[in-house]
Amino acid sequence: VSMKRTVLQTFCSLLLTCLLVGSCISYRFTGTNINYDIIKTIQIDKIANRAPYGWAPMEAIFNNKLQDQYVNQTRLKLVKRSGDLQVAGEITAYDQFNKAIAADGYASQVQLRMTVNIRFKNNKTGQTWEKQFSATTQYDSTQQLAAVQETLVTEMVKDLCDQIFNATVADW
Repeated sequence: VSMKRTVLQTFCSLLLTCLLVGSCISYRFTGTNINYDIIKTIQIDKIANRAPYGWAPMEAIFNNKLQDQYVNQTRLKLVKRSGDLQVAGEITAYDQFNKAIAADGYASQVQLRMTVNIRFKNNKTGQTWEKQFSATTQYDSTQQLAAVQETLVTEMVKDLCDQIFNATVADW
């Protein structure tokens, strides 16, 4: 009888624990601070490449990723004009420079940097700002930039879009 009671108590304890844990994990983190009753649309103007030096596909990669980020991570509808939120700007720099020098005096690492200037406006609250965002990555100097450029630009674009998203609609 005491064995059955111990097994029954253990089973009930486990069941109660499972129910409590299951009911506690009902919080859904969206990562945004958007009141969807007020903010329903976003307008993302084409971010033009105004960098003196650039890579042709960079502009399209950036614009597609930025739009995808808002569409996939919010419930905002992407519109061409009169958005509740508006994002505009331009790619202002795309630079490479020596990051590390080897013992022989030649560059061993090259750093690539991309900078964008973004203008943001919340037409519902009147909040506006203009900020620059930068992302960097590096590659081994034994590689040709053309061989690694797509991967590196994609990395930097992801970082930049995360920074812009966080600055415009995220909780942090």
